[in-house]
Amino acid sequence: MKTLVVHCHPNPDSFNHALYRTALEALEPRHPVKAIDLYAEGFEPTLTREERIAYLDNPELIRERVKPHVEALLWAEHLVFVYPTWFHGPPSMLKGWLERVWLPGVAFLPAERKGQLARSGMRHIRRLTVVTTGGSPRWFVMLIGDPGRRLFTRALRALFAWRCKVTWLQLHDMNAVTARDRSHFIERVARKLQSI
Repeated sequence: MKTLVVHCHPNPDSFNHALYRTALEALEPRHPVKAIDLYAEGFEPTLTREERIAYLDNPELIRERVKPHVEALLWAEHLVFVYPTWFHGPPSMLKGWLERVWLPGVAFLPAERKGQLARSGMRHIRRLTVVTTGGSPRWFVMLIGDPGRRLFTRALRALFAWRCKVTWLQLHDMNAVTARDRSHFIERVARKLQSI
């Protein structure tokens, strides 16, 4: 399965970066893989005034500026996101990637009238995997409705193939976990991705 791995963390020495390397090592022997490390490449996440004005009427303006990312997204059948959960969602760099790459004519076709949903442009995505860490305890994340998970497994997932399989791997209480907890989580991520 053609797999796009998108990583978002500013520190290459972080635990999150170790998860990214683990994901690549687990997937590359069995699948064609393309990898995007947003911070390493210096991706520009900010939608400019010019781009916002052109967003619906001339999405080609933005598409040309992020062409390799659009091509990777259209190529993929399996999306893997590896990132830390900050303030109950993805880092701003990853959110900006979604805004600048998942464009009209790429990820979706805009609704033509009031009350109508946008039509998907990504039914080729058959699998979604998210590997994330977060500082809050699991019970609190559940209490507030798990907003980060909802973004990926409900809102974005709605654009994918009808039977798209979802895998969510999250290490909670990140600020208090032990080295053993981190080691077990890395092993869990490796096992899960090797089984895909």
